[in-house]
Amino acid sequence: MRLSATLGAADAQPVRSGMVWRIFEEAVQPDGSHKLVAQSEEATPTIALPDGAYIVHAAYGLAGATRRVAIEGRHVSERLPLNAGALRLVDMLGEAKIPPQRLSISIYVPERGNSEAKLVLANARGDEVICLPEGAYHIVSTLLDTTQGAQGGNNATNSVVTADLKVPAGKLIEATLKHHAATITLKLVKAPGGEALANTSFSILTPGGDVIRELIGAFPSLVLAEGEYVAIARHEGKTYQNTFRVQSTKDADVEVVLKDDKAPEEAPQ
Repeated sequence: MRLSATLGAADAQPVRSGMVWRIFEEAVQPDGSHKLVAQSEEATPTIALPDGAYIVHAAYGLAGATRRVAIEGRHVSERLPLNAGALRLVDMLGEAKIPPQRLSISIYVPERGNSEAKLVLANARGDEVICLPEGAYHIVSTLLDTTQGAQGGNNATNSVVTADLKVPAGKLIEATLKHHAATITLKLVKAPGGEALANTSFSILTPGGDVIRELIGAFPSLVLAEGEYVAIARHEGKTYQNTFRVQSTKDADVEVVLKDDKAPEEAPQ
């Protein structure tokens, strides 16, 4: 049995790498399964088999095809169309390509009213070719925080980019996803430009009061999506705060200044 596969039914060139072939006996076992009789990771394998009926399954990435093949005393050649395409995702931060280890990419098959109805790939890697059955997909790319203060070195940030696209059979689709974020270093100081105070805990909130992250240290860093935030610092039982704005690709220090909570007394009239 000689086997080959193409991405689309009209393609002339076979897939040249990344294939996994499995051949099963057509006869059903007592437990309802089919006996695996051969397996190959060659792109175009030639497999010797006795006469009989078989089920051939071809897998390429997340795409696959199945065909019944009978051998009756002569060589058989089968070419299976996968009805699949390929996708390459390129994530950018400003003009720089984001390294794959700084990304968490998920691929979903959407349904009406639910863009994340079915997760098909949870750990897609940027800048790699991903084979997918033809169809519509919803992409969610999350920037990861790999700064020194990130727990486990792999925290998801609030910089999330989504895309909806179609993968046609036999074609490679390339999509560029642009993140807008920067690294912010927090400091509690007695005066602007002063030395950061140790034993300080920070909370980062949206203007609406939603907590983004909690951090502890003299000058912890985190990655934030472009936008406005409130930094709250707690030190020796007192609380201080400052509002700030994050501009994409512009890493910056954000200082929270110690201020006496007591209001100055009014001068007598």
